[in-house]
Amino acid sequence: MNLLDLVSGPVGQQLIGGLSKQTGASDSSVSSAVSLALPFLLSQMNKNASTPEGAANLDKALKDHPGSVLNNIDGLLNSGNMADGLGILGHVFGDKQNQVAQNIGKQSGLSTGNVLQILATLAPIVMGFLGKQKQSNNIDQNGISGLLGGLLGGMQQTNGNELSMIEKMLDSNGDGSIMDEAMDLGSKLLGGFFKK
Repeated sequence: MNLLDLVSGPVGQQLIGGLSKQTGASDSSVSSAVSLALPFLLSQMNKNASTPEGAANLDKALKDHPGSVLNNIDGLLNSGNMADGLGILGHVFGDKQNQVAQNIGKQSGLSTGNVLQILATLAPIVMGFLGKQKQSNNIDQNGISGLLGGLLGGMQQTNGNELSMIEKMLDSNGDGSIMDEAMDLGSKLLGGFFKK
């Protein structure tokens, strides 16, 4: 199973439905936010893992996320505990997490607070998926970047502009805006589920 199968299947439906109830937002708005958030998370994790220190830190963090969260999405949604997710966002985005949330919010029509809630819920799921892949494929820290690159897949060739645009936004001083290409990237990454 790849990440696309995961989020476009029952787990994705459960996630969108649960987040819609939590935030009071429509399924389509939440879907838009998730489809934007996923490439942001993966591309920034990939960028962080491109240094030996970053790869070692991510490898260590993945050992604490063996994938059990994937079997209990309801538990994650109902716990109301976003500490783990917010901690992950802090490691991935650093002081840029509010900027990322604001930009995703502008595109999806959600408040920054709602987007942060969605990101904090999505982050442990992504980490759980990566942790499960690391465990089942016996990947060490040297293979982390390859794993992330594989998830982003051929998109770096076919959609390099969109990915570099996301990276530029993460490095910008906060006055950037998300263009339609980011939404296209998210839609391509997540497949047809979010286009219903």
